[in-house]
Amino acid sequence: MPDMTIRKFPDPILRKKMKKVYKITAHDREILAEMAKTMYLSQGVGLAANQVGIDKNMAVIDVGSGLINLVNPDIVKRDGVDMLEEGCLSVPGINIKVRRARSVTVNFLDEDGIARRLHADGLLARAVQHELDHLSGVLILDYMNPVKKMLLKRRIKKGRSKKGAST
Repeated sequence: MPDMTIRKFPDPILRKKMKKVYKITAHDREILAEMAKTMYLSQGVGLAANQVGIDKNMAVIDVGSGLINLVNPDIVKRDGVDMLEEGCLSVPGINIKVRRARSVTVNFLDEDGIARRLHADGLLARAVQHELDHLSGVLILDYMNPVKKMLLKRRIKKGRSKKGAST
């Protein structure tokens, strides 16, 4: 399997809702392993499949307590509220304050297709919610106020036009 490249905003796959996985195959396990490798090399704590151009409802997370492979994750309970700054591998150099649940309970399949339930709080809860947003086509940019979002889009567009002129 070739090395995975992290897709950057405004790549259209980042806005796409990922397809459900009905049967986890050996190939899917390879994808999860490569995603984890890419996440670690990028010094991230989570990575969704669409961030590496794969249209599958899968994500990997490791906030320092071990790798979690999530297939078809679904948050079934949210508690509390926190507002913290987040970054994103697909939107490098941008940090945005995002309101999220302080703790979540998520149902998912592991890499072997076994149904699991995870109760997460703190950074793990935040990472789970961030990656599930990705799987639904939502980016941290969507949490920005409209004026800041418009200015950022202009800056990104301007940077692309400069890049294209020098290539």
